[in-house]
Amino acid sequence: MNLGELEKLVLKYFWQVKEADAKEVHSYFEKQRGGTLNTIQSTLDRLFKKGLLSRDKQGHAFQYRAAKQRKAFIGQLIKDITQDFTIGDEDSLLTAFVSLSSELNEGQMDVLEKMIQDYRSKVSKEEKV
Repeated sequence: MNLGELEKLVLKYFWQVKEADAKEVHSYFEKQRGGTLNTIQSTLDRLFKKGLLSRDKQGHAFQYRAAKQRKAFIGQLIKDITQDFTIGDEDSLLTAFVSLSSELNEGQMDVLEKMIQDYRSKVSKEEKV
């Protein structure tokens, strides 16, 4: 998925705040990088159409919020990229993770191991139900 620089910044903003309207988003970014309310409104609409923001109309304005949590979004990106560059080779994703793990320190490796164990326990419990 292609995201522009402002789209990335806005998405990161919504992972930090629960919800906001276009004026609140504009006020936040106006201090940091300038720009017009119209630019922010267009960016919010693009992110909504890409399924990355959800919105509800409240009065005359939309209230926006992240449609996906940050970790779920990153996971989807990894899955999309993997599917773009693999040809039915299910081990490609695993090989990529092993390659990336060489950059992890001991503490990060311990966290990864625990996450895998926790996930296996969760799946095992769900299968028994």
